[in-house]
Amino acid sequence: MPAIVVEGLTKSYGGSLALDQATFSVPEGAFFGCFGPNGAGKSTLLKILTGQIPPTSGRAEVLGLDPSRDGMEIKRRVGIVPEVESPPSYLTASEFLTFAGTLHQVQSLDGKVSRWMDFFDLQGAEGTLCRDLSKGMRQKVMLAAAFIHEPKLLFLDEPFINLDPIYQRKLRDYLLELRDQGRTVFLCSHILDVAQRIVQEMVILDHGKVVLRDRVSNALVGGEDLETLFLRLVGRGNGLVP
Repeated sequence: MPAIVVEGLTKSYGGSLALDQATFSVPEGAFFGCFGPNGAGKSTLLKILTGQIPPTSGRAEVLGLDPSRDGMEIKRRVGIVPEVESPPSYLTASEFLTFAGTLHQVQSLDGKVSRWMDFFDLQGAEGTLCRDLSKGMRQKVMLAAAFIHEPKLLFLDEPFINLDPIYQRKLRDYLLELRDQGRTVFLCSHILDVAQRIVQEMVILDHGKVVLRDRVSNALVGGEDLETLFLRLVGRGNGLVP
């Protein structure tokens, strides 16, 4: 059974289509990339798949569940790192991780919190409220909260943003471990050189439409890299290439 199914998914805001008949599936255990320029529909798609907003038409399934009906159960089973959200300002990092782990009924929670505090080098900010952390530190907290319950499916929207090169590399290596373990990862990122090293299959969106759905190894031919492919497919329509 596919981990994610999208069939004819459409979302309109007034007269504007954020998603336009998008159709694709994500096999269980795939490291899947979703790419597109700003305004392509990536964030809207993620919000639908995680039960935050309903589609206008079409259908979606996540782990066999309907996000419109079973949004809370999907959130329980998956890990989510939204692009723009931050941890609660009134909690410390360890308090938020404890809260997230409790929601997901994580066993041996104290040890899991310590593990992720160590992994992301957050121990030095043990008593600091999240509102007083740097953007990079807050991003680490959000990542740790998504990982703490070891979900079978991760939705990661720009997870490398605000991380320094050391932690971009550390995160990339950990995501490769998840890929090798057969976890399903749905990644949205504009950092295409990093994404190319870890993504196995992908979809490219432009103006809400699917313009490519393929394995990365099949799509990149003749020495072409992911950025070149991306610009060739969507650059002209967005003023990026002549």
